[in-house]
Amino acid sequence: MSAQPEIDFEKMDGLVAGIVQDANTGEVLMLGFLNPTSYARTLETGYVTFWSRTRQKLWMKGESSGNRLRVLSAATDCDNDTLLFKVVVEGDGLVCHEGTVSCFTKPLAFTNALEVARG
Repeated sequence: MSAQPEIDFEKMDGLVAGIVQDANTGEVLMLGFLNPTSYARTLETGYVTFWSRTRQKLWMKGESSGNRLRVLSAATDCDNDTLLFKVVVEGDGLVCHEGTVSCFTKPLAFTNALEVARG
């Protein structure tokens, strides 16, 4: 078995991005940030725990709503500064605080997207 990669928390002042993806559907559910303590807590408990930048404290997603994120697998990117968690959502499955499955629900318009694709 290979050694665990060393996560690079130094690039973003002690934080790394944590992408959360539904293990069954592949849908990206949310993005949060982890510091070394929240990362260790995630490894220890098997549930994604973030560092809340606004509240300056550890935050287990779903601790009050019951929609906890149980980690099935995790990986880091090639630079070891971003984490990807494939999860099963417990509870009613609504991850976003706005009551949706995913936090990514607000489309952005790209007026030149077709022109760029055509070359």
